Amino acid sequence: MAGFTYTPAQERALQLISGKQKNIMLFGGSRSGKTFLLCCVLVIRALRSPGSRHAIIRRYANTVRSSIGADTLPKVLATRFGNALEYEYNKSEGVITFANSSQIWLTGLDDNARADKILGKEFVTIYFNECSELDYSSVQTALTRLAQHSPPLKPKALFDCNPPGKKHWTYRVFIEKLDPADTLPLHDPDNYAAMRINPLDNAGNLPEGYIENTLAGLPRRQRERFLEGKFLDEVEGALWKREMIAPFRVSSLPELQRVVIGVDPAVSSGDESDSTGIVAAAAGMDGEYYILADRSMRGTPLEWGKRVISLYYELDADRVTGEVNNGGDLIEALLHKLDPHLSFRPVRASRGKLIRAEPVAALYERGLVHHAGVFPLLEEEMLSFAPGNQKKSPDRMDALVWALTELADNGKKFILA
Repeated sequence: MAGFTYTPAQERALQLISGKQKNIMLFGGSRSGKTFLLCCVLVIRALRSPGSRHAIIRRYANTVRSSIGADTLPKVLATRFGNALEYEYNKSEGVITFANSSQIWLTGLDDNARADKILGKEFVTIYFNECSELDYSSVQTALTRLAQHSPPLKPKALFDCNPPGKKHWTYRVFIEKLDPADTLPLHDPDNYAAMRINPLDNAGNLPEGYIENTLAGLPRRQRERFLEGKFLDEVEGALWKREMIAPFRVSSLPELQRVVIGVDPAVSSGDESDSTGIVAAAAGMDGEYYILADRSMRGTPLEWGKRVISLYYELDADRVTGEVNNGGDLIEALLHKLDPHLSFRPVRASRGKLIRAEPVAALYERGLVHHAGVFPLLEEEMLSFAPGNQKKSPDRMDALVWALTELADNGKKFILA
């Protein structure tokens, strides 16, 4: 379209994608133009080959459909193609169909029936959006469907992410060229390529002050990840290590006997405020524990209160437990005003974060806690938590600690003062 231009970094990424490698990952900071570019690539490939099929996969279907189907793709079609393309969008199925019969599927791997549907099709392009949220086995399974014969296109697997830690499979595969399962060299390393693309590369398309104020004002590790696009080293002395989380991750759940939502409320809701930690955990009939959701957010008490209530009913939870040191009885009053029937147990932080977190970390050390999926922001807080290392409150981690403490203490796994 006349008037549209890619940024120089996007131009370099396009050259990389058009090369011989089958698997390409764009990694870097927040709002660097990665997703916009890769959506452009999918539309262009769909137009080049009539009847071709392409997928955009994220962990949750509702997330990919709201963030890409309702936001990024319409912007791509308007900005890059000037709204000149004819297409239909089946919102219930998450499928965009162009006039040449090519399709883009927007889907998640969070539901067995949905995963079965995607695995029943063949694709010539699969784009894993925010791939750090996916476990490697799910990615490998989805890649078995990268098998559509659709000349002149060659099958491509595209990935993007804000880089997590260096022990994450994205770093192992695309940077070290190692198989995450056994750390042996990949059998076809030349088929993998990666490129960093950062917010500064996309500065002309960002709101004034976003880089200088929003991103530059983050704590150091988050700044390195979301502004500088760096894969992070593990924090020395951290209470949690990645090997305490990743090997025990699960894609399905046993029968659950109890579900608890932990809440660590922020005392204010401004732009510089802490987030309110909202983390759901469950005790399984197998005697082990499962992290089900991280819905933490920055917002007013009414906003986060409504989110807690929504998650409570979504998961059919048994109880909400929340810290009341700062907000006192107002937190319980707020939640009961929103829903008088909600079961709430207040907790007070009578001891330091480290002492509260140590028994929970011990459960992880014993392999008794399983993350039902990947929770990048929560896990980054956990992996960063070390004595004397905290300049900002780890709100998500605190909420997780409260939820697991409630579950484990009820089951007499430990007693926490």
